[in-house]
Amino acid sequence: MNKIKWIFFDIGSTLVDESVAFRKRVEKTVANTNISYDDFYIKMVEISKHNQNGYHKALEYYGLTMAPWNSDDEFVYPDAEECLRKLSKKYKIGIIANQTFGSEERLEKIGLLKYINIVVASAEEGVAKPDLRIFEIALSKADCKADESVMVGDRLDNDIVPANKIGMKTVWIKQGLGGLSTPMTQEEQPNYIVENLSEIIGIF
Repeated sequence: MNKIKWIFFDIGSTLVDESVAFRKRVEKTVANTNISYDDFYIKMVEISKHNQNGYHKALEYYGLTMAPWNSDDEFVYPDAEECLRKLSKKYKIGIIANQTFGSEERLEKIGLLKYINIVVASAEEGVAKPDLRIFEIALSKADCKADESVMVGDRLDNDIVPANKIGMKTVWIKQGLGGLSTPMTQEEQPNYIVENLSEIIGIF
């Protein structure tokens, strides 16, 4: 790890707890249907265990329409600021995330932007994970080689696999629905597995 200069983080279920936002989205999704909240949620969890996007696949399964996402229902994980504060003393910190427009403003609002050097988000870049191009954009903006960087994220499919492909080190944080997955292939195998952000400080 001596070569590492940059640590990139996902946002949802990595720095930000989305559990309340997900609950409210599922409530809106099943409103005025004959599908119960519990049935939809159980299906979502079951699909997530197979390394797939649980919400989107559950929508397909039940033939439902996607409900809007409310970013105001997201909350910073309690150890997020301490993690970024400590790491930012030694490394440059970046964001690579699939987000709606305004990621920098939201990170500012929740008190994390001051530790972050660059934000690369799908809405602004016009390309989303797992497309390798969003990782290439981030590395280019950081003026950093892949083997000098780390990707931290909760999704094997969106975070770990593409970062491994491009040559970054990877840390899988088992939070949110993405944390229910199981690495099945070499490409899905992260360099490190942690249960929370505090554990990352011990690695770096």
